[in-house]
Amino acid sequence: MADRICVARIGAAHGVRGEVKLWSFTEDPAAVAGYGPLETQDGTQRFEIEALRPAKDHFVARIAGISDRDAAERLRNLELFIPRMRLPEIGETDIFYHADLVGLDVVTPDGTQIGTVRALHNFGAGDIIEIMPAGSGEPVMLPFNEVTVPKIDLKAKQIVVVRPVEIETRDE
Repeated sequence: MADRICVARIGAAHGVRGEVKLWSFTEDPAAVAGYGPLETQDGTQRFEIEALRPAKDHFVARIAGISDRDAAERLRNLELFIPRMRLPEIGETDIFYHADLVGLDVVTPDGTQIGTVRALHNFGAGDIIEIMPAGSGEPVMLPFNEVTVPKIDLKAKQIVVVRPVEIETRDE
């Protein structure tokens, strides 16, 4: 299990007073402001959200100590993390943190291992799972939904993937 969880990413500067576009990766997107100081992945920089307001497909955030466009622009594409212990416990549910899936074995419904989870992405049209094939080969990206990924078993450290028919026929 990951000890740090990515909860947001800073985008471009917004305006001239140091505000930034912010994408939240939490179940309740506005909750990101309540998790306390956010940190870089290595923990060397900390950021406090002073204000957060919704925009079209993101938030506009004011970060403590960032007061001009140049300072805001230097934060572009910075991912923000918090220690896992500050997040709510999940328990025995179908809810999980994306970070918990990275490194899990990927198997077919019949149990054949096809690779490992390399990452989860969202480029704006929904979540995508990136799988590194067993042995060698280029990573494979598939939609991360209940049809393609019908089962996630954190205890067994594996996920089941059903490859879409379009991909099955293309590989043959």
